[in-house]
Amino acid sequence: MPTIQNILFPVDFSPSCIAMAPYLKRSAAIFGARVTLVHVFDLYSHDALQLYVRSLSEVAEEQQNLAQDKLDSFLKSEFPLGESPRVLLSGDAATQITQLARTNRFDLIILPTHAGLFRRMLLGSTTAKVLNEADCPVLTTQHAETISPRQLEHREWVCAIGLDSDSERVLRYASQAAESVHANLTLVHVIPASGPDLPVELDLEERLQSAKREASSRRIEELQSAAGSQALVSIAVGPIRDMLTEAARKLQADVLVIGRSPRSGVLGRLRDLSYALTRDASCPVLSV
Repeated sequence: MPTIQNILFPVDFSPSCIAMAPYLKRSAAIFGARVTLVHVFDLYSHDALQLYVRSLSEVAEEQQNLAQDKLDSFLKSEFPLGESPRVLLSGDAATQITQLARTNRFDLIILPTHAGLFRRMLLGSTTAKVLNEADCPVLTTQHAETISPRQLEHREWVCAIGLDSDSERVLRYASQAAESVHANLTLVHVIPASGPDLPVELDLEERLQSAKREASSRRIEELQSAAGSQALVSIAVGPIRDMLTEAARKLQADVLVIGRSPRSGVLGRLRDLSYALTRDASCPVLSV
């Protein structure tokens, strides 16, 4: 069973992070996990005029001290210092976050995406990089800065399931994680519809879709048997992203579990639907 004992919470002191606090606190309580806050700052972010009267090392030290004080006081009531460690790093935010998660073997990274149309379209560069490079699961949620994320009730989980060799890993994780928090799990598999320009007769199209459904059902049954899962199964036909987000909405899912390619880098995780689903889903997305 996937054990979530240590959660990494990257913070930039934004309203999104503040709004995320109740969700994160409840998540940690349900899993019995410890939360570590990390902030990555620019060591040399300062007014160039300061260098006329002070040395670079003095300015950098002051910046570091200010960042540490801000980090220590941030969400102090929700995550007391004695219970939730703080880590201050400098450099590229995504690189430092993923390296810390890898070195300290965190079980989960939880971070919000930022509101605003332009931000939602791009996810934000840090979130996108973390999704691409992190080895551990990453849970993200999209929400307006002024609205807290929905409560993490853990009643309904949805898992987007494919039919490839990596699907068993994703299914096993989703099944065991949902069971550990006593949630219902529904598997959703999407069969892409034929292109509108293809000259396929209606009855032939129906037979093709029926055959694909039967083949998909058999494959999912095999995957569930191998993963020890007994989840409900829903098979939809249409655009993958739209069908998955609609299924999560209809089921009022608390979490949408999706698989990321085990390969990192441009030829790996960037080629899947992680970004689009994280951006568009109405509920938190757990990328494993």
